[in-house]
Amino acid sequence: MKNVKPDTILTHAGSNPGANHGIVNPPVYHASTMLFPTVESLEDAGHSFEGVRYGRIGTPTSQAFETAVAELEGAYKAVTVPSGLAAITTALLAFVSAGDHILVSDSVYGPNRLFCSDMLKRMGVEAEFYDPLIGAGIGRLMRPNTRVVFVESPGSLTFEIQDVPAIAAAAKDAGAVVMIDNTWATPLFFRPFDHGVDLSIHAATKYMVGHSDAMLGVITARTPELWHRLKRYAVQLGTCAGPDDIYLGLRGLRTMGTRLRQHQATGIELAQWLRNRQEVARVLHPALPDDPGHALWRRDFLGASGLFAMELKPVSKQAISAFLNGMELFGMGYSWGGYESLILPANPEKLRTASTWKSQGPMIRLHAGLEDIGDLIADLERGLSRLGEAA
Repeated sequence: MKNVKPDTILTHAGSNPGANHGIVNPPVYHASTMLFPTVESLEDAGHSFEGVRYGRIGTPTSQAFETAVAELEGAYKAVTVPSGLAAITTALLAFVSAGDHILVSDSVYGPNRLFCSDMLKRMGVEAEFYDPLIGAGIGRLMRPNTRVVFVESPGSLTFEIQDVPAIAAAAKDAGAVVMIDNTWATPLFFRPFDHGVDLSIHAATKYMVGHSDAMLGVITARTPELWHRLKRYAVQLGTCAGPDDIYLGLRGLRTMGTRLRQHQATGIELAQWLRNRQEVARVLHPALPDDPGHALWRRDFLGASGLFAMELKPVSKQAISAFLNGMELFGMGYSWGGYESLILPANPEKLRTASTWKSQGPMIRLHAGLEDIGDLIADLERGLSRLGEAA
């Protein structure tokens, strides 16, 4: 499809009814072994990543999902993996070797930080964490052996917006590969390849699946060369996603645009309501005009998802428990991006090493689900009343 809008791509990409007896949705292929009719066809298949030759390499189900995501993001191709963390680790392992140096934003997803500082370190790769607001100044940190610059914008706890084009330009000057965790924005709200990124990483578990019922990750690559390297090492690592989870990801894509627009609207309205509450010291949401990252967000992003945070004024742990324990609509649980609203205490200051994060009081991360906005506000209002009574 050419010259069509994202909602049209979401609706049709990866679908080929003509190849499936007119069936609208691509079927779920449960497959390991593929049979070849002749020795010649077996040998012709060789070690190609095209077509279908073994279940772990790819099936029509995984290829349909990868085609849809790549088309949506403007990538050459994509690689599907079993989780968002697997997407991060597979991408990094494909582009580093012992003796290499990588630069990773200080605001990245916690398990990403642990992988870089533990497993990569044991493999002889040095991960240096940098201030997410460094911008073009990252050029000062580049070394001859810097192979990867990893960005996450916004950070999933502190929501700083990074100057991705400036960071990417400095990285390219030094010959490094630029990777982004684009889960928060999705391809709908941030176009990584328009801003100099080479690989875009998604926890498809979140907004792509959208229903909190599958684990899935996907990586898109800007060029054929990047994709072939990524795919080769993904195959060597033995990483592949299950067909049922991939199907749920493809199904979720069809409604992702509609869902994200409501997540965005509800999230902004909740953020605006919370910043007027006396219990709240500040709200961390880049779409708010007074947010420190708002100017960069307006320049580079096309929208905002439903994930943001607030910093409460100083209160006791007992008061936080009273606030959170009685929530009716906001559930306490990890992950986000499903249809339901979530709330969780956060401690970003414990994770930072390259930059200091200071909070007046406790941090709370929220995900705005698809519930009625009035009902969500009422749930928060009751919770903040409990907080005040227990303070």
